[in-house]
Amino acid sequence: MKFVLNGWLSRKFVSMLILAMASLLLPQTADVCATEIKIGIVNTEKILRESILAIKAQKRIEQEFKLRDSKVKELSSQIKKLQQQLEKQLSTQTADSSDRRAKERELASISRQHQREQQQMREDLSLRQNEEYGRILDLINQTINKLASEQGYDLILQLQDSVYRSARIDITDQIMSILDGQEKKPKNLKTK
Repeated sequence: MKFVLNGWLSRKFVSMLILAMASLLLPQTADVCATEIKIGIVNTEKILRESILAIKAQKRIEQEFKLRDSKVKELSSQIKKLQQQLEKQLSTQTADSSDRRAKERELASISRQHQREQQQMREDLSLRQNEEYGRILDLINQTINKLASEQGYDLILQLQDSVYRSARIDITDQIMSILDGQEKKPKNLKTK
């Protein structure tokens, strides 16, 4: 059978061919649309702020750095004390210049030591916090993977901020309760 490409018959044939192919594919697309996709969202920032695991980690870090923090505060009070002595000497003009220079050198030395201690403590604190938060994030990811496989999730996203998300798909509290339950168990990372 010979079809004329630019004639009415050829357009009708192409239209019927498209309609036939669409009708063949329609049942398959209906099956895809009928399949429910289960999606969850987790706010990891909230977990890192509010979970028992994160709060205990923060307290541990504060305890570890308590001694160093008191040392930095002690240096700060020494600096203030020396500054007050120097100001007093300048206002009364009773001290000789060699005594004043010695106090100024001592003040400069303590100030440098204070800055070094403070900088080192900040770096160590940041490193320690990153270690703890990394460990907690690993536990969060393990918990998310386990929950996803147990409850049949197709997709779980970790979001901090979003324009809108339904409370129906937010599983942050569920993850927190599992993690907090793990924390109460004696060093056992497996949940029920």
